[in-house]
Amino acid sequence: MNLFDVYPVNPINIVRGQGSLVYDNHDNEYLDMYGGHAVISIGHTNPHYVKRLEDQLHQLGFYSNSIEIPIQKELAAKLGKVCGKDDYQLFMCNSGAEANENALKLASFYNGKKKVIAFRKAFHGRTSLAVAVTDNPKIVAPINETDNVIFLPWADETALEQAFADHGNEISSVIIEGIQGVGGIQVAPESFLQKIRSLCDQHNAVFIADSVQCGYGRTGKFFSQDFAGINADIYSMAKGMGNGFPVGGIIISPKIQPAYGMLGTTFGGNHLACAAGLAVLEVIEQDNLLQNAATIGEYLIKELKKLEQVKEVRGRGLMIGIELPEELSNARKDLLFKHHIFTGEAKPNVVRLLPALNLTKAHADRFLEAFVNVLNQ
Repeated sequence: MNLFDVYPVNPINIVRGQGSLVYDNHDNEYLDMYGGHAVISIGHTNPHYVKRLEDQLHQLGFYSNSIEIPIQKELAAKLGKVCGKDDYQLFMCNSGAEANENALKLASFYNGKKKVIAFRKAFHGRTSLAVAVTDNPKIVAPINETDNVIFLPWADETALEQAFADHGNEISSVIIEGIQGVGGIQVAPESFLQKIRSLCDQHNAVFIADSVQCGYGRTGKFFSQDFAGINADIYSMAKGMGNGFPVGGIIISPKIQPAYGMLGTTFGGNHLACAAGLAVLEVIEQDNLLQNAATIGEYLIKELKKLEQVKEVRGRGLMIGIELPEELSNARKDLLFKHHIFTGEAKPNVVRLLPALNLTKAHADRFLEAFVNVLNQ
């Protein structure tokens, strides 16, 4: 049996890692500026993370949610403290798509309405509801198509106001990434997020902040929506939440009170997932990684903006998009095979940087030197 190809695969076999460095089976070293799709938040094989998982595995790896699991409450308390949402409730699942799926469903249960506002170039996942609010024809199958989703231009306040004027009584929720990842590292203006908050309040709609990629400290604040000084009703999370262990979840405003049976999960919140989640939060807090993401990210953006060959640099913290002229669209390939640096892409000519939040200035400089070399060649 052959594997189904999910992505184009580079002929590199990574077998170990430490911090922001990974090594192939020939012991060649690579700088990881992508973190495996923004998943590696506290670095590869972080010692505290490894010990947390080992200790938990020696005790108990899994039992069902039909019993009390104290480590879930420990994780919820720590998350509330670190992100500043102590009065929210945590529901745990296994992935970002699952988190958004439950967020959309919960919003519709809350107000009994059906329509959802989403945005052009959005990416919210590959499950049914998550795909329906994703603007990507490659993954929207006929079964996912629905008349209940209203796609609006990115950051267009006039279009947003008109949608609420036309459908206000039908709109269940607005779902938005504070920074679009797959869409090209497009930063939502603070005024636009504030307008969404205001219109949701006026029309009893639920504000869903998709923080799967732009959350968990990546931007220098715990949630990128925090830059706008507003609270969402539901935040969806995954990726960096487990530093590689599959963990997802939503945190839910106290105004929304799910009934028993409304949400459920088999594997979500298992003992190992919670141990991974706690380790990530503990390292973020102990090592002041939000500040590091802000500082190193600001430095990278400042230096990248000096380069004449770059069309535009977008992002916040360690979520950065570098838009290049079309003729330089092979830059990622050269970075990988000539300089041993992993990066991502958002479009063929946008280089996407999503490194671990504890990226050092020395590693940032290593990337910058290689990137300048690639552009000059």
